[in-house]
Amino acid sequence: MDVKLNAVFWQEKWERGETGFHEPQANPLLTRHIGALDLPEGARIFVPLCGMSQDMVWLAEQGFHVTGCELSDIAVRRFFSDLGITPDIVDVGPLRCFSAGNIRIFAGNIFDLTPDLLGPMGGIYDRAALIALPEDLRRAYAAHLLSLTGPVPELLVTLDYDQSCLKGPPFSVRETFLRECYGLAYALTLLESRAVEGGLKGRCPASENVWRLSPLPPPS
Repeated sequence: MDVKLNAVFWQEKWERGETGFHEPQANPLLTRHIGALDLPEGARIFVPLCGMSQDMVWLAEQGFHVTGCELSDIAVRRFFSDLGITPDIVDVGPLRCFSAGNIRIFAGNIFDLTPDLLGPMGGIYDRAALIALPEDLRRAYAAHLLSLTGPVPELLVTLDYDQSCLKGPPFSVRETFLRECYGLAYALTLLESRAVEGGLKGRCPASENVWRLSPLPPPS
């Protein structure tokens, strides 16, 4: 798919250490709600636009096989370096694949990732991908994600706030948008909604919402 992310914007953020979106431990919304996906032990989970998220470490510790995709090569190298691990590195077309144990991360544009490279996935965890993209890319991303994995159970974390307060990222993603993008393939269930403590970036009220996307049965 010929869609370009703003590579310079994100690479410069990593280079300057402007990574306030990075959390030093697993997100409690993940640890509380991953069970809602009812994934079997050892399932393969895709974490798009993963950064150097500790969520991947936590998922791997639960016995899942984790595959991430991250635009910044810096973030991927730092992720493994912080763990004290030297990954195997292989170039695969326009992407670079880093792997160690049951964690594998593709470095490069997610729109260059193909189903053949990714392989079959049992579930998706999206905490930082959908909300990182402006609306036009968001729609392309949602379609691309479905093309990569097909409809598999997904845990999705979104933000909801007055977009006029901040230009983003992270962006506000409303329920109506989710249903437009995912409603034909999934049943959407709101598992939790909580206020962002102190407001988003201390500037405006916001809620963080956790959705379960359950694949709909194919039409008869």
